[in-house]
Amino acid sequence: MKHRISVLLSAAPLALLLAVGGLAACSDDSGSDACPTCGGTLSDGGSSDSNPGLSSDGEGSSDGEGSSEGGASQPEGSSDAGASQPGNSSEEELSSSSSSSSSLSSVVDGPQPVWADEFDGNAIDGSKWGFNIGTGSSGWGNNEWEYYTDRAENAYVSDGVLHIRANKESYNGSNYTSARMLTKGKFSFKYGTVKARIALPVGQGIWPAFWLLGDNIDDVGWPACGEIDIIETVNSENVVYGTNHWSDAGGNYATYGNNTGNFWAGAYQLDITQFHDYEFRWTAQSIKMFVDGHQYHEISIENNSGSTEEFHKNFFFILNVAVAGNWPGFTVDDAQFPNEMLVDYIRVYQD
Repeated sequence: MKHRISVLLSAAPLALLLAVGGLAACSDDSGSDACPTCGGTLSDGGSSDSNPGLSSDGEGSSDGEGSSEGGASQPEGSSDAGASQPGNSSEEELSSSSSSSSSLSSVVDGPQPVWADEFDGNAIDGSKWGFNIGTGSSGWGNNEWEYYTDRAENAYVSDGVLHIRANKESYNGSNYTSARMLTKGKFSFKYGTVKARIALPVGQGIWPAFWLLGDNIDDVGWPACGEIDIIETVNSENVVYGTNHWSDAGGNYATYGNNTGNFWAGAYQLDITQFHDYEFRWTAQSIKMFVDGHQYHEISIENNSGSTEEFHKNFFFILNVAVAGNWPGFTVDDAQFPNEMLVDYIRVYQD
């Protein structure tokens, strides 16, 4: 999860990228060379030694990732923070009009489901999700203020919806808590379509995200592992940002992003606190992102154009809600807490 970038790179190495957006180099206003995603340094490529919670020996870990195999139950006094309840969304179901074995084994055209979490029941599925624990290095590289936990006070399932809750509380030296869930070591994939129904929190200093990191982060570090931000929002903006981060042919940090407020000179108005249908389409040719069928991001990765070979490898999911940081800033409205991201489902399809 990254703050915005302001300094443009030379266009020559990345001339094959889409011409509709800027390609930029890392420009951390704090003057730090810390990786703004995971706490590593840009000088050493974000090595796993500087990636607390993402490395194979993550801090606060019971399984090497800071993960909790036990499900979290709903805390007392929980609420949906004003967000609407998800509708009963329907996906096309595969069926057969014949009970014969030949019919059951017939090939059905189109993408097939390969992984999903519907967040049913009353607990987070520990076979699918782990947790990062703590404050990371330099506030997860972004100078964030929250302490991530695996407690039910910060992440729980209720009425078929995952709640990731940021709280104002004194905890282990921090004044805020939240949760950062990930499928690292449990599920990753290359290419496919992701569909998710999500309602996002708003408030000064709040920073929710649904994103992916490369499976090989412990081996090559960040940004060489690649990062794909499907959803990021900050403060009270009703704007969704989609962004790619990677290392170019010269080993330099590169990024390319768009948003619902200004994609190909077209804006899409939405209330992010309500449930919306988000879609991520990833092929060997391109990466595209949509909300309610409206496209807000596209990047060409065909033939590794722009040195984008990172995006032809496996990635894992991350869900989190940060409090403060380099992008949203350091003014936080405490009246907003508790504040939650709500996830109805995440579904992955592949051809």
